[in-house]
Amino acid sequence: MSKIDSCIWFDKDAEEAVKLYASLFPNSKIKETTRYDAASAKVSGMPEGSVLTVSFELEGQGFLALNGGPADFVGNGAGRISLVINCETQEEVDKYWDALSKGGKEIQCGWLTDKYGVTWQIVPTILGKLLSDPDKAKASRVMKAMLAMVKLDIAGLQKAYNQ
Repeated sequence: MSKIDSCIWFDKDAEEAVKLYASLFPNSKIKETTRYDAASAKVSGMPEGSVLTVSFELEGQGFLALNGGPADFVGNGAGRISLVINCETQEEVDKYWDALSKGGKEIQCGWLTDKYGVTWQIVPTILGKLLSDPDKAKASRVMKAMLAMVKLDIAGLQKAYNQ
C-alpha cells in the first residue's frame, strides 16, 4: 500500500471500470472489494450488498474506486477524484487532518477539502481490514461507527469492531 492513493468516484460502476482498467495495464491487480452493508446502504441510498469500494493497482500505483452515487453525495465537492492518505496511527491521522483541514472544510467519514479546494480522505489503514472482516456483524458495527465520524478515530473504530 502506498502512502497516498487516488480515489476515483463512480456513481455505480466501479467494479466494472476497475476490471477494464486492470485488463488493459500489465502489472495491475484488484486487491480488495468491500460492499455496502445495511447501515451504509441506508445512508447512501445504494443497494445493500452492492460494491462500495474496490482497491486496485495499475502498474504499481494504488487506487481506490468508490461507488458513491452522485458525486455530491457527501457534499464534499470531490467531483470524481480525491487523494487518499493511508495512515498507520492516530497520530498520523491527526497530523494530516489538522494540517489539511486548517482553512478548509471538514466533511464526514474522514473527508476534507483543504483551503485550496483539493479533496482528501485521511484513512487509517486498519479501516479496510475491519470493514472486510468475514464476520458481517463486526464489519457492520465498524461501518456504522465510521458513518457517525468526521475525522476518523482508530480507537472508536476498534471499539465498534470489538463490541
